[in-house]
Amino acid sequence: MELAEQQRPRSGMDSLKTKGQIDEVRLESALGHKQELNRHFGLWSLTSLGIVIANSWASSGGTIVAALQNGGPMAVLYGLILVSIFYTAISASLAELASSMPSAGGVYYWSAVLSRNRGRKAGYFTGYLNACAWLLSASSMSSMLGNEGVAMYLLKNTSVKWHSWQVFVAFQLVNWTCCAIVCFGNRFVPMLNRIALTVSMCGLVVTVIVLAVMPKSHASNAQVWTEFHNKTGGWSDGVCFMTGLLNGAFAVGVPDCISHLSEEVPKPEVKVPQGIMLQMLTAFTTAFVYLIALFYSIQDLDGVYASDINFFPTAEIYRQATGSNNGAIGLIAVLFIATFPTLIGTFITGGRMWWSLARDDATPFASYFARIHPTLNCPVRATVAMSGLVTCLGCIYVGSTTAFQALISSFIVLSSLSYFGAILPHVLSSRRNMVPGPFYMGQKLGMLVNIVALVYIMVTVVFFCFPLVMPATVQNMNYTSVITVGLMALVGLWWIFRGREVYRGPQYSFEAAERLSALQAGKEGRRSFIDIMGETPVQCVDEGCHVK
Repeated sequence: MELAEQQRPRSGMDSLKTKGQIDEVRLESALGHKQELNRHFGLWSLTSLGIVIANSWASSGGTIVAALQNGGPMAVLYGLILVSIFYTAISASLAELASSMPSAGGVYYWSAVLSRNRGRKAGYFTGYLNACAWLLSASSMSSMLGNEGVAMYLLKNTSVKWHSWQVFVAFQLVNWTCCAIVCFGNRFVPMLNRIALTVSMCGLVVTVIVLAVMPKSHASNAQVWTEFHNKTGGWSDGVCFMTGLLNGAFAVGVPDCISHLSEEVPKPEVKVPQGIMLQMLTAFTTAFVYLIALFYSIQDLDGVYASDINFFPTAEIYRQATGSNNGAIGLIAVLFIATFPTLIGTFITGGRMWWSLARDDATPFASYFARIHPTLNCPVRATVAMSGLVTCLGCIYVGSTTAFQALISSFIVLSSLSYFGAILPHVLSSRRNMVPGPFYMGQKLGMLVNIVALVYIMVTVVFFCFPLVMPATVQNMNYTSVITVGLMALVGLWWIFRGREVYRGPQYSFEAAERLSALQAGKEGRRSFIDIMGETPVQCVDEGCHVK
């Protein structure tokens, strides 16, 4: 310990803070992981990634096939407002945990730490819920891009009929292209995020202007805000509205995405919570503005329902708004260009999530997938494995509107359950099992926000498993519950036969976290930094401070 103190530079904590070395010490001493990734994301590029992954306006345009039959424009708009209120509670809950424990594992890590005695098993299943959610998210985004590409082709070649293999080909092209960009262009990702955000916002402005100016007539206020369209064939209006909330949830339902980059951001305890809340605000605002413009541009809503390209109804709305196929192609092209970076961001986040599980021995062949590529500085193996799984899902699901909706609803259900797995132990422990970070809501307000988030998740998870239309048949059944239970059964089998023996779980030091928090608040002296590891010394040299 004396040697460590002697080797410390004279500048002490001032040098440590300016160089960001305290981030590395937190990761190694309190969170139990070595620094393997470069911290090259700033707040702007980090928030850009979150906004691009959510890309709520483009996601809303690509997924309204179910929302329109579950209430129509009115239900979509009011549903987005309602969902955003509750997702703000979820976002705040996760932002608070990210501020306390900024780990790339995100909800997986928090669930394990907060559950204490049951943390190993809780974190394991929560981690797989989240990782599988990102897998299904990549599949749904690939399917959306595939449908958009095919829609443009069919609008240009009106004599060609729609076939599932067309979407399959486009699906695989965008899947592997985005995977390659993530693996080989990792150092350019922050810049790509900023460019993608600019392109997305410009695309939104262009689309809104076109939808506002070009239509010969617009829908009435009543058609947009008060008329309810129940096309489910049997559900009550209440159930119809609740199942239609899926569209809004898909638009704003990724509050954990940037938490998985916590180990690539300087001062993550501050910047990650800021990014999460800024992402939520931007997601709601852009989606709401876009949907208003989109719905007012509808000339004939029945025509949208009966369109030959009803697998992608936004194409028909664009055609009505512009009055030509070429105009619709142009707007879909804008939508495609804006959505493409979303899939890139999904692979960035999903790949890091699978890598986080692998480094804790939670996955098959964990030692293989836990490696970071030495020159690309990216979890290449985990990202490629994720893309391979997306390919398999594409073989099964692409080509069916019902299957596409199953991918979307399964993603929302799985991700929501993973948030539940992180927030519930926080509530059950009376919020005492964490060291508060800079973003802390306080005991009473925090408990209220956490409970509101949990209630919303419990209610919507049930409704999102309901059949979208009645009567339910093999062809139109909502297989979300089957997908969720099936995936978790496979995870359970892996736990029984292998996971419980080799999975070690996150290694968190509550005491080290408390001392770091006090040190940053200026309540302890310079020597406390040397002692912050307790019995494990920290060696400080000119290059910074590291665990010996």
